[in-house]
Amino acid sequence: MSNKKNIAFAKYHGLGNDFIIADGRHLPRDLAKFARAITDRHTGVGADGLLALLKPLDTKNHARVRFFNADGSEAEMSGNGIRCAGAALMAEKRRQRVLRVETSAGVKILEPVSSKRETEKGKWIFRVNMGKPILEPDRIPFVAGSHPVPVVAFPLRTQQGILAATITSMGNPHCSIFVSDFSTTPWPAIGQEIEHNPLFPNRTNVEFVRVISKGEIEVRYWERGVGKTMSSGTGSCGAVVACILNRLTRRTVKVRTLAGTLEVSWPKDSEVLLTGPAEIIARGEYFSAI
Repeated sequence: MSNKKNIAFAKYHGLGNDFIIADGRHLPRDLAKFARAITDRHTGVGADGLLALLKPLDTKNHARVRFFNADGSEAEMSGNGIRCAGAALMAEKRRQRVLRVETSAGVKILEPVSSKRETEKGKWIFRVNMGKPILEPDRIPFVAGSHPVPVVAFPLRTQQGILAATITSMGNPHCSIFVSDFSTTPWPAIGQEIEHNPLFPNRTNVEFVRVISKGEIEVRYWERGVGKTMSSGTGSCGAVVACILNRLTRRTVKVRTLAGTLEVSWPKDSEVLLTGPAEIIARGEYFSAI
């Protein structure tokens, strides 16, 4: 291992969406290549993504985080990832106060709402100010043509036929498709196809949404640059925003994922709030040849 660099890391998950977190100052310059290597589930540590923690650009904030998908692409934002980053900051600094974290999608405010008993067990619950959803196609970005804003019931052509899609952004692009039954919908294949649809210049995340009631939905996720994931924070926000735009739910909704429940609230004319857990899995050293 003489030619390898030892890099300290911690691994966290937010409802099964797992991330490797490391001090960005100690990482190789080629972060895309490094992200692919360390997130590989056979020859690396294994994760859905890598979070590089850095010093903030503005001293008013506590940290800056860069999000990398398992394929090495950089994401603007991750709802589960930002909570994991917040948990890592809390564990490191012993902070028990509101965090201000810089991302490519703006400064996100994390309010810890977990109990002392939960934090002692390595689990944190945060309410995150996710910002206002972006609905203008050119800012998502999405090639909507003459379709009105917001982009609701857009006739999206797929190999499974034309699907009615609602297109939004939570700092990263989202395409929400409503379904009645996951077992009869080949959603992973559809998600993979839609991710690479040329109408999305930067690719897209895809959510498949089953409405249970006015206050509860169930979602399956296909994440850009990752594939199927157990849950998604921004995906849950995008799904709830899509439900509200389609007048299918109230403005506060419980979101069932394969790994547990998140809560998303979008008060009228305000910012989206996401509440959910983050939990530490492991700490260690990765021997990097990059």
